[in-house]
Amino acid sequence: MTRDGTIVSMKGIHKTYGEVVALEDANLELRRGEVLGLAGDNGAGKSTLIKCLAGAVEPDRGTILMNGEPVDISTPRVAKDLSIETTFQQLALAENLTVTQNVFLGREDVAGVGGFGVLNKTSMRERAEELLAELEIGVDPEAEVSGLSGGEQQLVAISRTLLSDPKIVIMDEPTSALSVEGADRVLNLIRRMRCRGISILLISHNIEYMKKVADRIQVLHHGRDAGVVDAETATRDKLVSLMISGSRSNEEAESPA
Repeated sequence: MTRDGTIVSMKGIHKTYGEVVALEDANLELRRGEVLGLAGDNGAGKSTLIKCLAGAVEPDRGTILMNGEPVDISTPRVAKDLSIETTFQQLALAENLTVTQNVFLGREDVAGVGGFGVLNKTSMRERAEELLAELEIGVDPEAEVSGLSGGEQQLVAISRTLLSDPKIVIMDEPTSALSVEGADRVLNLIRRMRCRGISILLISHNIEYMKKVADRIQVLHHGRDAGVVDAETATRDKLVSLMISGSRSNEEAESPA
C-alpha cells in the first residue's frame, strides 16, 4: 500500500476490439479498505476495466500498479496470486452441489499419500461453517445450492472469494435480479467485508444501492473517465449527468488519478 492508502492504481488503460474502442486512457484508483463504486451506462467500459484487473482481459496499453509497484495481470491465476478475487454477474455455482462443495469448488482440501488423494470433507465443512459464521450468512453449509434463494446464492458466491483471504474483491452487479431483502443482505455483507479491511470494486446499475455502501463512485463514459465523486454527497442527478453526457455539471468531480 502506498502512503496515500492506494492499493491499486490503473493508469492510461486502453483496449480495443477491432474498430470498437472499449477503453480509452482510463484510470482507476482503489484505496485500502474502501468500497469504490464503478458506474456508467451500457457500453461505458465498466466490465472491460474490471476484467483487466481480474486478468480476464489484457489491455492494449496502460499500467497497473499494486502497492506502488507495476504488475502484469495476464491471467485470472495471476490475479488470484495477487490476492484479487472476482464475482461476476453469472454466479457459476454448481446447483446440484452443497454450499460447502461450492465454497471449495476447484480448491478442495485433499489429503493422501502415494499419489492417492481423499477429500477432507470434515475439514472443508468446518471451514465453511466458520466462514459463513464470520460473515453472518445464515445458510446451512450442507444445503444444496438449488434450494437457496437468489440472494442466498449470491452470498455463497461472494463467500467463495473470501476463502483465500483476499485483499481486493471485484463485484459485478451482485444485487442484479435480487429481491429488496436479498439485495439488503448482500449490501450488509459488503459492509462487513469493508470492516475487515478488504478493498471492494463494485459495479452496479442501481445508483441507490451503490450510494448506500460505496465511499466513492467513479463514472465511465464511452470508455473514458467522467470523474470520481464522494458517494455520500453526490446526488443522483449529478451521477446520471456524468453517466449520460460525461459532463461534470456545475461541480468539479474529484480526479480519478
